[in-house]
Amino acid sequence: MTRPKRPPRLIPKTISGQTYLWLAMLLFAASNAVTRKLTEIGAQHFMDSRNPISLCNVLFVGNLCALILLILIYGRQWNKTTLKQLSKKDWVSLTAVAILSGAIAPGLFFQALALTGVNNIILIGRLEPPLTLALSILLLSERVHLWEIAGAIAAFVGVILTIILQPPQEAMMNMGGLSLGIGELLAVAGSVAISASTIIAKKYLSQIPVGIYSIFRTALGTVIFFFIALVLYGKDHFADVLSPFLWQWMFLYGGLIVVVGQSFWIKGLKTSTVSIASLIGSFSPIAGILAAYVILGEVPTFAQYIGGSLILVGISLSHLGIRRKTHKNRLASAKVNSMQAQQQVESNMGFKGI
Repeated sequence: MTRPKRPPRLIPKTISGQTYLWLAMLLFAASNAVTRKLTEIGAQHFMDSRNPISLCNVLFVGNLCALILLILIYGRQWNKTTLKQLSKKDWVSLTAVAILSGAIAPGLFFQALALTGVNNIILIGRLEPPLTLALSILLLSERVHLWEIAGAIAAFVGVILTIILQPPQEAMMNMGGLSLGIGELLAVAGSVAISASTIIAKKYLSQIPVGIYSIFRTALGTVIFFFIALVLYGKDHFADVLSPFLWQWMFLYGGLIVVVGQSFWIKGLKTSTVSIASLIGSFSPIAGILAAYVILGEVPTFAQYIGGSLILVGISLSHLGIRRKTHKNRLASAKVNSMQAQQQVESNMGFKGI
């Protein structure tokens, strides 16, 4: 008696690495639009004429929520054996990266969100990959493909056009005869800070465990940002920091965007190739602009269409160069299982939230 055939599985046993990368990229890309939406929700629930979900509160409390969840996930890596292996240079480098990418860069990007559109932040944030590439060549003597250089130049020109073709706004300043938006300039400064931290991480932190890196960066970055905000805005700036309304939204933001996004990204990198991960990451600006339209109803402007088109050309050229380089070095079929390869992929992706 023959057994009946089993029906085919409609759901695979395991989720592929590429699926994790796509999900992580979508979460990262939506972070700016979600942040702006949260501040709008807070504006509808004022407390003593204050917005409980201000941008500073989002960054500070969002980091605290993310830190709690990161400790639950990676806390085991903080043991005496692992910590003893870290040198003074490692701790100095970790501190520098935490200050730049955990406090200064997010603070600049969040302040920029208060002054300019989400699409501007997304497109100007694409300054980070070409800047990181240039610094890698100059400071790390990194070999890059000619197409990567061409792509970086195209993306850089696209960012510049996005900035200078902006229509007149209230928050603008005159520089060399050009009227430039303050929000756009803050986004540029944030991209520079991220690029600097990436170079430091590439040079000195390639062997640091992900858990130690993530927890230390988030913890120190949160503390430093808190004191900077106190000096700049005064002690009343965090008056609503203990609001339950704020914390419920921040656990959602910190847990979803930061922890789930980072966990999916790391999990996907472990089973994916360099070229695939780079390709998926390159869709981040497109997904971010779509998220801004869906969540906020923000329609791209003429300047964003022009600059964004050049940026997309630059991304395509850079990806072509990455594929040729990885094929030449026989890395295209290798898994992204090293910290250095992970940093290479992430440096082409841009800002990924707090």
